[in-house]
Amino acid sequence: MRHCVNCCIQLLPGDVHEQQVSCRGGPGHRSLQQCPTCKGENKIVFRVDGKPMNLLAVLEVRAEGHESWARLLRFKRGKRCSLVFGLMIMTLVMASYILSGAHQELLISSPFHYGAFSSNPSVMDGENPSDPKQHHHQPSVNNISYVKDYPGMKLIINSITARIEFTTRQLPDIGDLKRQELHMFSVIPPKFLPNSKSPCWYEEFTGRNTTDPYLTNSYALYSKRFRSTFDALRKAFWGHLSHARGKHFRLRCLPHFYIIGQPKCGTTDLYDRLRLHPEVKFSAIKEPHWWTRKRFGIVRLRDGLRDRYPVEDYLDLFDLAAHQIHQGLQASSAREQSKMNRIIIGEASASTMWDNNAWTFFYDNSTDGEPPFLTQDFIHAFQPDVKLIVMLRDPVERLYSDYLYFASSNKSADDFHEKVAEALQLFENCVFDSTLRACVYNNTLNNAMPVRLQVGLYAVYLLDWLAVFNKDQFLILRLEDHASNVKSTMHRVFQFLNLGPLSEKQEALMTRSPASNTRRPEDRNLGPMWPVTQRILQDFYRPFNARLAQLLADEAFAWKKT
Repeated sequence: MRHCVNCCIQLLPGDVHEQQVSCRGGPGHRSLQQCPTCKGENKIVFRVDGKPMNLLAVLEVRAEGHESWARLLRFKRGKRCSLVFGLMIMTLVMASYILSGAHQELLISSPFHYGAFSSNPSVMDGENPSDPKQHHHQPSVNNISYVKDYPGMKLIINSITARIEFTTRQLPDIGDLKRQELHMFSVIPPKFLPNSKSPCWYEEFTGRNTTDPYLTNSYALYSKRFRSTFDALRKAFWGHLSHARGKHFRLRCLPHFYIIGQPKCGTTDLYDRLRLHPEVKFSAIKEPHWWTRKRFGIVRLRDGLRDRYPVEDYLDLFDLAAHQIHQGLQASSAREQSKMNRIIIGEASASTMWDNNAWTFFYDNSTDGEPPFLTQDFIHAFQPDVKLIVMLRDPVERLYSDYLYFASSNKSADDFHEKVAEALQLFENCVFDSTLRACVYNNTLNNAMPVRLQVGLYAVYLLDWLAVFNKDQFLILRLEDHASNVKSTMHRVFQFLNLGPLSEKQEALMTRSPASNTRRPEDRNLGPMWPVTQRILQDFYRPFNARLAQLLADEAFAWKKT
């Protein structure tokens, strides 16, 4: 004899579990009322965060005895089994919900299923968009597409776009700059040696021959990884002093050119190739970040301010190059002089173009929340003829690469999408009350945004640099072009810096070496950003890219097709 027992269990959120059971079909139970939740249907209903999940349950209890007490015992055992079975299913559902994250679907299908859309891998891969190893990722069916977010994000972007205004900034005069950086102006002279391509000058060294010239250098003190660099500098120091009238003099130099940006745009690869040229000598550290951070005592802004790195610590980084230039200046033969005098010094801090976050801590008299002084103001005060190289890429791809590189945990296309949405909302709030420039250089906003949205606003930064320097002092490159034709890019750089030709062997070594600082394997496995995220970012950056393309008279910088 078989009796069907149909049960409805409702599990409510908030760890308050209320069980409603009404059974039909068994002897002696016909008078019970129907469950109001299942309405008489044969099913188990779960509710997780208010979402109904109809997972069924037709539970059968076999009655094999004839004694009434035995039937009753078996029936109660059946109810207990039903409850245990229901609780097991509920546990699986909750576990899948928690493990998959709040913004992914349940691992067990639910009636509220969002279909995943197809996506193509990005052309870019870290800093090497021409990498032949293309990774084609198919999005999991368990990932939410976020297409539903687009209309709301579009309204935010339209609000931002309506408030974009590229204005000309008011430049400070030299007197204001000197008052801000008295020590710097006391160390760096207004004129340099005429027979050196790099801006160099001799400075008296008052230490004894037992004195460690780098004892107090902040780069050596605060970073263990630079100590071997300074050990090499110490060994070479005493052999490269000039002696006159019983005094010791050391040659001091600033860079002849700067690679000023942008991060995750191929600057490391350009640096690694360019330093293979025998006439190019870079700072002992690839990215000193002195102009933008260290001179303010910033290592990581979130860690607070340390002692400011004096300009002497920065100049120490160019001592190895200065030693070679000094040899040329002191050489007896014209050939040796000519060889050494062709040497130029470079510096490649990718923060130089955009990072002015420290201004709020040190500069007063701002106008409408805009910084009264920018990095380029001080560089121009000492080096009005300096050469500047900028490497850019599609800002959408730059932001995703930046996210993958700097995010420490929980990286995913979903997480990136959420961070982009949050950053856009914060940026919109700022432009409601402030100018575009004030928002771009707003330290509080930049620290609050979970992704560095502002770094891709190339037009804003470049316009401010062009307000100080002439356009012919810039070489502006695209990573996309560099990746597709390294040789062509490097020839443009050589011509811009007036470098001598390379031998075939040297050129082959420079152009055929693999790209530097490409995307890490574990980041590649995460796949591309969601297409809807890409579309949102393209909409956001479009007016800025259009202004950049207009400024450079080159539609390639609009990145309409990437």
